[in-house]
Amino acid sequence: MPSRSTGVISQDWEPVVLRKSKTKAQDLRDPKAVNQALRSGVPVQAIRKFDAGSNKKSAPVVSARKLDEGTEPATLEKVSVEVRQAIQKARLEKKMSQSELAKLINEQPKVAQEYENGKAVPNQAVLAKMEKVLGVKLRGKIGRCFKAVIVLLLKI
Repeated sequence: MPSRSTGVISQDWEPVVLRKSKTKAQDLRDPKAVNQALRSGVPVQAIRKFDAGSNKKSAPVVSARKLDEGTEPATLEKVSVEVRQAIQKARLEKKMSQSELAKLINEQPKVAQEYENGKAVPNQAVLAKMEKVLGVKLRGKIGRCFKAVIVLLLKI
């Protein structure tokens, strides 16, 4: 049997107020909560963070046109005409396509195409692979014309 307490029994008449907990920021971003707020007419503010959640590196953006114009001091050196012609001539002598050459040097076909069109920035590792496959010297030819012009100017 239940035992009764020995003492005075009193009753507490003070009101107890139950309140909802404060909404968290994460709950406010929930699509259901946003849709409910839109339906009820509450103003909803959408803030989009710049590059939020992306894996982009924050590097200064340099347009390709500025690099091609050469007016900016940070212009990149392109493959010289002699190197382009040597690559193309050796490739054609070996009767291979640009994609076959790219496959042999373990690069994308786009890389071989850019080297032959003169749009690529010379990479010594790629040039070394091409030299090995094509059997032609390519790495001493970069800037040969530029060096000849400097020598001529120094003699004057």
